[in-house]
Amino acid sequence: MSIRQSLLAILDQGPCYGYQLRAEFDRRTGGTWPLNVGQIYQTLDRLERDGLVAKGESDHEGRAYYEITEAGSAAVTSWLASPVDRHTATRDEFAIKLAVAATLPGVDVARVLQVQRTSTMALLRDLTRTKESIGEPTTREDLAHLLVIDGQIFQLDGELRWLDHTEGRLARAVADGLGDPIPLDTDVPKRGRPVRQTSVSAAEH
Repeated sequence: MSIRQSLLAILDQGPCYGYQLRAEFDRRTGGTWPLNVGQIYQTLDRLERDGLVAKGESDHEGRAYYEITEAGSAAVTSWLASPVDRHTATRDEFAIKLAVAATLPGVDVARVLQVQRTSTMALLRDLTRTKESIGEPTTREDLAHLLVIDGQIFQLDGELRWLDHTEGRLARAVADGLGDPIPLDTDVPKRGRPVRQTSVSAAEH
């Protein structure tokens, strides 16, 4: 799940507390997937239960900082090296994954992109073979199946075009020397107010 793994990836950069983690997630994804603090702490509780993070002592203001464990760091490495399973994704999980990966130091974003392209092409081939095996529909069941398959094929075709476009954007960004990875923001975010994201146009010009 992108939220769980994205929060782990952010924690891999350093300890964070709940509101800070939410602000970091919003900042790194452009606020495209808003999270509430309840979701953050629920996820942290599960990560702690699974041995992927450890809860540290609270500071003088009562903020409890969470630190990633060795198992958590290994999970982040595995997540970045693995394709998103399009059979189970309910949102555009790869777009979130790519956005977070692009803000982290030491991540080969082009490799992340290529791993996804390979997986998407394999799934597209499988769906095309299934469609060909059905042929022209003779029953409502066949028709329904083909409608679903056609939808998936068009989505995957679109994704491959987007991946090609993204590869070009990454190449241009590297050639232009586009900034440094995003470090953890040590400023305390204000409660209840999401971090305001700099516009894309402003960031690119």
